[in-house]
Amino acid sequence: MIYVTGDMHGDYRIFSQKKFKNIKEGDTLIVCGDFGFIWNGDLKEKKTLDKLAKKKYNICFVDGTHENFELLSKYPVINFAGGKAHKIRENIFHLMRGQVFEIEGEHIFAMGGGESPDVDLRYGDNWSNAEIPTREEMREGATNLERYKFKVDYVITHEPAQKIKNFLKLKDNEPLLVSGLNAYFQELSTSCDYTRWFFGSLHEDKFVSSSQIAVFQNLINVQTGELVK
Repeated sequence: MIYVTGDMHGDYRIFSQKKFKNIKEGDTLIVCGDFGFIWNGDLKEKKTLDKLAKKKYNICFVDGTHENFELLSKYPVINFAGGKAHKIRENIFHLMRGQVFEIEGEHIFAMGGGESPDVDLRYGDNWSNAEIPTREEMREGATNLERYKFKVDYVITHEPAQKIKNFLKLKDNEPLLVSGLNAYFQELSTSCDYTRWFFGSLHEDKFVSSSQIAVFQNLINVQTGELVK
C-alpha cells in the first residue's frame, strides 16, 4: 500500500503514533514536503536517519520550503522507481522535482518546492532560494508528463494549484501569496488526468474535493483516499 502524510519537520515522535503502525513491510510512505530530517547533518540527526532506516517500508518525500537544500544535494542521485531521486538510506528517498515514479504499479508525479510565507523572517538565516523550482525543473516536469500523455494516477506536491490555494486562503481570510509555481500547478491540474492530488504546504487537513486533498497530520491511503486511524 501507498500512504501519504504532511510536513514532519524532523519530529520523530510522529512515527510512534498508532496510525503509523498500520504501515507494513513493503509499503511506501510519502511525505508532502518539509520532511525535516535532513537539516544540520549532526550526529543526532544521522542516528535518527539510521533509526528510520530500520523501518520495513520505504519512506519517500518531496522537498518543501523548510529544507537544507545544500545538504540534500550532497546525497547520490539514483534511478528510483523510474525517476530521479536522492538516496538518503536504503529505504529513504527524496523524490526529485518533476519526476514520474512507478510505485506498486501506480504512476506518481512528484514536484516539491514552494515559496516560504515567512521568507522575510528567514532571509539571510536558513532561507535558500533553492526552495523555488527553476524553469528547467518545471519544464522537465512537463516533458515527463508528456511522455505519459499527461495521465498519471496520483500527484504529490508541497504547494497546491492556484485556484485551490486561493479558495483555502480566502475562506480563512488570509492574504493571498500565489507564486509562479501555483500557476504552473493550475495549468497541470487542467491539462493532466489524475485520480488524486495531495499537497502539504498549508498545514491543513482537508478534502477540498474528491481529487484535491490537503494533508498535514492525517495519514491517508493514496489508493483508496481513506484516512488511516
